[in-house]
Amino acid sequence: MREALVAEFIGTFFLVFAGTGALAVDALTHTVTHVGVSLVFGLVVAALVYALGHVSGAHFNPAVTLGFWVARAFPGERVAWYVISQILGAIAASILIRLMFGSAASAGVTLPASSVSTSFVLELAMTSLLVIVVMGSAVHGRATKGFAGIAIGSAIALDAIFGGPISGASMNPARSLGPACIAGIWHDQWIYVVAPLAGALLAVAVYRILGDADRGVVRPVQ
Repeated sequence: MREALVAEFIGTFFLVFAGTGALAVDALTHTVTHVGVSLVFGLVVAALVYALGHVSGAHFNPAVTLGFWVARAFPGERVAWYVISQILGAIAASILIRLMFGSAASAGVTLPASSVSTSFVLELAMTSLLVIVVMGSAVHGRATKGFAGIAIGSAIALDAIFGGPISGASMNPARSLGPACIAGIWHDQWIYVVAPLAGALLAVAVYRILGDADRGVVRPVQ
């Protein structure tokens, strides 16, 4: 399991480093643009899925880990260790971004631009879409092989493009907690923990309604 935990740390580190780093660079130079930042998040996850998926399953997200566990595609004794590795990776990346870009690193903190309720619902819905795509493309027994990274990265970029201006498009408690911890900005951060976890549960419920999870066509992640 040690190799898997290291992979989750590294994967989450680079997700947060690239994504929030792009936000910091855009805050300083105004050149990356919102769409560019969204593509950075999607592309880095796509690359990491192919690079590390065979080692840890490429969760990089406590919501994904929770979804896999509830769907009986991931062993319960590994859940806490995965989540700890993911959060530590996000914090480490956020420290480096702060050292590199100073106060501009705070651009990586997710905060609702609209009402709390709107951001909560949006985060829940976007995470549901993401986890459905992850389960359908990466762990489903009849998933088309070789396209998981493209599908997952595309879902993240799509969610970020339309949801980013409203909620920050986190979809990932670790991605939000890392920058918030280093910046010391905690107000409304509960949204980015509760909503993604609820969204993951909703995604699994959709699979159970369809009957796939109960028929055993979800491949366990080793």
